[in-house]
Amino acid sequence: MDISILGIPMDLGAGRRGVDMGPSALRNAHLAARLRELGHAVSDLGDVDVALPETLDKHAHSGLAFLDPILDACRTTTQRLATLPADTFPLTLGGDHSVSMGTVTGGALRGGGGVGGQGARTGLIWVDAHTDYNTPGSSPSGNIHGMPVAHLTGLGDERLAALGGDWHVRPEDVVMIGIRSVDARERELLRGAGIKAYTMKDVDQLGITRIHEEALERLAHTERLHVSFDADALDPAVCPGVGTPVPGGLTYREGHLLMELLSESGRVTGMDIVEVNPVLDTRNQTAEIMVGMAASLLGQRIL
Repeated sequence: MDISILGIPMDLGAGRRGVDMGPSALRNAHLAARLRELGHAVSDLGDVDVALPETLDKHAHSGLAFLDPILDACRTTTQRLATLPADTFPLTLGGDHSVSMGTVTGGALRGGGGVGGQGARTGLIWVDAHTDYNTPGSSPSGNIHGMPVAHLTGLGDERLAALGGDWHVRPEDVVMIGIRSVDARERELLRGAGIKAYTMKDVDQLGITRIHEEALERLAHTERLHVSFDADALDPAVCPGVGTPVPGGLTYREGHLLMELLSESGRVTGMDIVEVNPVLDTRNQTAEIMVGMAASLLGQRIL
């Protein structure tokens, strides 16, 4: 397939610096070469321009850190992806997880005439230690990387929620996998939304194969399927280079199995890799692991 790589080197939504170097770390881990070896045609669209936090007033908007520059970066991301042909597979590289407000929206709008066009009904598989379903009113930190799913479903700040115009992800079209850290008020919002969240307890009890089967059955009616993979979904022993590590995560093989099964379904139409922090990593281990996850999703097999 035709794969377009786009980097969004942004750490404005996070509480720790460093994930802005994630796109470079992933490229240095030979991402494009791995995908070309699988037979794909790969083009690198470069990076979205993102303002540096040192040049900004973090508290220009009360309760939401760096709202304006995050909005600008996500709007640009949406516009760039929306202009891609419908049959192009966007592979987007963060950056903190707030970039997904632009990547998921732009992926849904691509091929439909750009922003303002008709977005495709999109299933969202959110592979993450966190649900990222806070709103400005519920967040204990005010960091926007803990809010993208809420904004994608139309909650929260009106400008962030309107990146796709009237288009939103429907809560019933969201499946979360690997969850093990949820804020108290965020939990209340999540329970009322109708989102399906598989915690690590569910992973232990059900196994990845059954979770994959249930997820695809739940999302069978969607036109597109977007995988947003936060490196902290994997256990910190596997991926140490993340800003918000939580013990007890997915194993190396569980991560690969999920990607391999999703690949075999033939239904995935876009992917994010986010929250890779080279500052906290060991010899680019986390980036290399995540490149492997992308390769498994895009067709790599053992035999």
